[in-house]
Amino acid sequence: MASASYFAVIFTSTLNTNHKGYNEMASKMEDLAKKQPGFRGISSARDDVGITVSYWETEQAILDWKANLDHQQAQKLGKEKWYASYKVEIAKVERVYGLDNKFSSQ
Repeated sequence: MASASYFAVIFTSTLNTNHKGYNEMASKMEDLAKKQPGFRGISSARDDVGITVSYWETEQAILDWKANLDHQQAQKLGKEKWYASYKVEIAKVERVYGLDNKFSSQ
């Protein structure tokens, strides 16, 4: 576990009934995010509600990801086609602990 703090973007969503193409776009965005400077990791789970948490070194790295043109296009499609609802939360992570490093973002 690193001692320096970092940031988490928590994206919570529910999908519309017709979400054809969503999984492919989500996978593409995860691959693209991994190439972004400042990216530290990602965790995701989906049942009725999806929760994706991405981890970033700085707030500027988050803003740069938000400004990525491919990501902006995916956001637009999400709003128009796939999401019934969504929420974005940004948090500063100052401490991490657990049983093992399986879920670590470092």
